Amino acid sequence: MDQLPFTQDTVIFGLLCLCLGFVFYTSSIKTGFWGKFYRVVPTVLMCYLLPAILASVGIIDESSSNTYYVASRYLLPAALILMTLSIDLKAIMNLGSKALVMFLTGTVGIVIGGPIAILIVSIFSPETVGGVGPDAVWRGLATIAGSWIGGGANQAAMLEVFKYNQENYGGMVLIDIVVANLWLAVILLGVGKTEKIDRWLKADTSSIEDLKVKVSTYTEKIARVTTLKDFIMLLFFAFVGVGIAHLVGHHFAAFLQNNFEVVRNPQKILSSLGSEFLWMVVFATAIGIGLSFTKAKNYEGAGASKIGSIFIYILVATIGMKMDLGKVLDNPGLIAIGLIWITIHAGLLILMAKIIKAPFFFLAVGSQANVGGAASAPVVAAEFHPSLTSVGILLAVFGYVVGTAGAYLCALLMEVASNV
Repeated sequence: MDQLPFTQDTVIFGLLCLCLGFVFYTSSIKTGFWGKFYRVVPTVLMCYLLPAILASVGIIDESSSNTYYVASRYLLPAALILMTLSIDLKAIMNLGSKALVMFLTGTVGIVIGGPIAILIVSIFSPETVGGVGPDAVWRGLATIAGSWIGGGANQAAMLEVFKYNQENYGGMVLIDIVVANLWLAVILLGVGKTEKIDRWLKADTSSIEDLKVKVSTYTEKIARVTTLKDFIMLLFFAFVGVGIAHLVGHHFAAFLQNNFEVVRNPQKILSSLGSEFLWMVVFATAIGIGLSFTKAKNYEGAGASKIGSIFIYILVATIGMKMDLGKVLDNPGLIAIGLIWITIHAGLLILMAKIIKAPFFFLAVGSQANVGGAASAPVVAAEFHPSLTSVGILLAVFGYVVGTAGAYLCALLMEVASNV
């Protein structure tokens, strides 16, 4: 076809939505070929890969497209607001300290695991953790830190803030997906042996039973049939919040650049604090948290987080079309970094669970709220009991809150480790 590749944003966006529709429709088929296929291949990986294939074979050309810009500047902050809209800080505290301790232990495991993995791999293969400028490997690994502490939103924030070369981004996505899903498989394997693991941990599981009752009651209370007014109000919260986040983020970043040399000088380690995008994400999250203390939080019952998820998957597709699949396997050493990284995360969690005698449920969901985010944490929680699904969402949403700060700290440590 003479018209290939397509360069019009309207056509590209339509093709991206075609990919998403195909993936979600086929993944809903639980029997036959598709049932077996999606037991092996995660849905989110297909949402990355199909747009990447379209770009790699020359069907679409993203070089002059604004779809990623719109998704990252409009839909990403909107998703953050809608996904933090439902956070109940009091309810998280009511989960008991062990749930939060396990979640935060998982976060610490990711923050310190990345730099340690870089140091270990650099002994055997220094070129694996090298690179300069936008090609510096630590910049790419920062996006994984964002994904493994928060989720897709925080991953996109780290990609934008640290300016990793997006042509090489496919390799980082591969590590993220492959390693995270290997760990998810291990956790799901453990769910079937929960009683044995809890006995080994000497855990008190009575709080879990109380939790099942509380969560079931809350879920039934807020669930409702969504009306047109509900959808309009969700758009109101999301995009008015986006406008405010952009406005305040722009002026705050300018203030930091104008008044602090450590931010203004691009050679300084804190120079990325002058990023408007970073502060836009931070303020969007803050707006969502602020709304969670009002009656707006009840709009979760109308599907706030589901609409947020739609926005995230559109963002995922736009990032996917920027991949160069030919470069994915250029650096197999990166897989080693990922495996060492997740092993440190897992080891720290198991050690802490043993020390505080936390139930395996808190270990599993606390880990997936970090590594898997809102996509897999509720899935893992539901494996224990369907009424516990929202516990996974609750902790995953908390991951979005701490994700950007945690990943930012991890990225700075990885930069230091890369230069040792």
